[in-house]
Amino acid sequence: MRSADKVFAGAIPDIYDRLMVPMIFEPYAQDLAGRVANLEPRHILEVAAGTGVLTRAMAGRLDAQTRIVATDLNQSMLDLAQSRLSDARITWQVADALALPFEPQAFDVVACQFGVMFFPDKIEEYKEACRVLKPGGRYLFNVWDTLATSDFPQAISSALEELFPDDPPGFMARTPHGYHDETRIRGDLTAAGFKSVEFETLGRTSRANSARDAATAFCQGTPLRKEIEARSPSGLEAATEHAALALERKFGTGAIEGRIRAHVITAVR
Repeated sequence: MRSADKVFAGAIPDIYDRLMVPMIFEPYAQDLAGRVANLEPRHILEVAAGTGVLTRAMAGRLDAQTRIVATDLNQSMLDLAQSRLSDARITWQVADALALPFEPQAFDVVACQFGVMFFPDKIEEYKEACRVLKPGGRYLFNVWDTLATSDFPQAISSALEELFPDDPPGFMARTPHGYHDETRIRGDLTAAGFKSVEFETLGRTSRANSARDAATAFCQGTPLRKEIEARSPSGLEAATEHAALALERKFGTGAIEGRIRAHVITAVR
């Protein structure tokens, strides 16, 4: 992963939250929030909270005594998340998941919605999650399966390969869909000190109001934007339109649907 892959700033947070979250993140946030709620925790740490889709889903399922500390590396993402949800049970805090500013054994659950892929040292992050969990505590997170199992980003990546054949942007395959191997994930968690690991694969349907919305979400609402602008400083709109046309050819005009697939992992301290 490149350092720019984890920067969500500028125009990205708003586009991400407005278009990307309902399109691909919401169904998995509801799933993960349900799993967290079933554990009946009192103290939850969320890492890589982004614009708060999982935070909101958990808040809607947890009782008044539960406390959530929602953290992210990017202040701009947390600012947007906090503007969407005012809840006395939630503390919003900028924090590096690889160096968590919390005492050992402070939390019953650590949760992460599609953030693990962005951590430059995954074992170190797992060690930090293990450190702040109470004995028997759970780390619940999800990661995307291979790029080939998610229709919209695959089609957009192919379209950008056509547009930039000599140096195609590789963000989608490299980072969001770059950490999917079950053996590797289990090995990394075991190396970090977790006692047992449960692994489940879930397919869902991705929906967008239009091909243009889907193309805008990926091309302008993720760090893929930086890769496009690096190749063509004034070409972001043209690249977005090229991707939208590719989606229209494959999925039609009007509202579109495509496959998505992710792994859900529960690790026990």
